Amino acid sequence: MSSNTPRQPTRDLRFFLTVPHACSYLPGREATTLFLDPQESPGQGVYDALALLGFRRSGRHLYRPHCEGCSACISVRIPVAEFTPSRTQRRLARRNADLTRHLRPAIFDPEHYALYARYIRTRHADGDMYPPSHEQYRTFLTLDQPYARLLELRQAGQLVAVSAFDQLEHGLSAIYTFFDPDPAWERRSLGTFAVLTLVELARRRGLPHVYLGYWIRECRKMAYKQAFQPLERLEGRHWRRLIPT
Repeated sequence: MSSNTPRQPTRDLRFFLTVPHACSYLPGREATTLFLDPQESPGQGVYDALALLGFRRSGRHLYRPHCEGCSACISVRIPVAEFTPSRTQRRLARRNADLTRHLRPAIFDPEHYALYARYIRTRHADGDMYPPSHEQYRTFLTLDQPYARLLELRQAGQLVAVSAFDQLEHGLSAIYTFFDPDPAWERRSLGTFAVLTLVELARRRGLPHVYLGYWIRECRKMAYKQAFQPLERLEGRHWRRLIPT
């Protein structure tokens, strides 16, 4: 499959729209989400095709924003062969050279959940993922599919970060990363380092892209995505270079 031109799914798929709800990223805005029929299994072929059209995965659901009068959410991806880490990113990689990396299936692990709960309570107590719960974690980050994986980062055996991602035919799709919220780890920029690790993993596996989900120009929490250059954005049905601002 070309990683620039989506192919049509081999069969008809059903999609649904949510009712308008408060936008999680832009205050005072309403959002509507288009999602694949929940009765459909998010199998590899359908997922590969829909990812090229800007769909993301949350648990068993494949979705993308479909907001009337708003196009702020922009799908972005890193072209792996063209990516060169910045001086800051190279320094960050050296700073985290003591971390070991482990790949795990996307199944529930109490150690992972304990770190996730600490992260949400500390970093996102004002968001719609608070308060954390076992059920919320399971429905969001676990999935019994061979493409769904978890990347662990550890220091001397201690779990410090987990990055959920999917392996697609045309790249790796970063789902969500959570990490130790202790201030002692702030200099490590573990979220950014997790993305750098996925880029390197994609390069070793011969995959052309790392998908970073949605970027919103006005959202400060998403500004870090522009640090990965070059970056491509989805415009209609075509991926084009995103010009840094």
